Amino acid sequence: MPAEAIPAETMPPENQPEADSQRSVKQAMWRGARGRCPACGAGGMFRKYLKVRDDCAQCQTHLGGHRADDAPPYFTIFIVGHIVVPLAFLVERAFMPPLYVHALVFSALIIGLSLALLPMVKGAVVGVQWALRMHGFNLSGSQTYE
Repeated sequence: MPAEAIPAETMPPENQPEADSQRSVKQAMWRGARGRCPACGAGGMFRKYLKVRDDCAQCQTHLGGHRADDAPPYFTIFIVGHIVVPLAFLVERAFMPPLYVHALVFSALIIGLSLALLPMVKGAVVGVQWALRMHGFNLSGSQTYE
């Protein structure tokens, strides 16, 4: 059974969420999609292909509290599907290539697009979570109360 969240009023002052400062969701998503820290935009978000750093090297913002889970693959599949399916229909109508050409070309396109978009989508999801103070980003410190 998950633990109840502790109300902000009962938290120590140093761990209470910043109520007066606004975080731009659009800016955080853009920075994250570029692989940058959603807070400062200068430090890199990833230490490997899809591994998010624990802390930003520039501003020391704690990034390890994200919970992107299955959202980035889901959104990536959604985006790739909306690009490839209409393109496959257009190619079929215009050129009528054999099925093996469709299989080779569109398999390579699907794999390439997925590998290229997945880090951008994950960065954007982590950026949204940071901007909305979700999960581990809800506190100014690195401690969570979940």
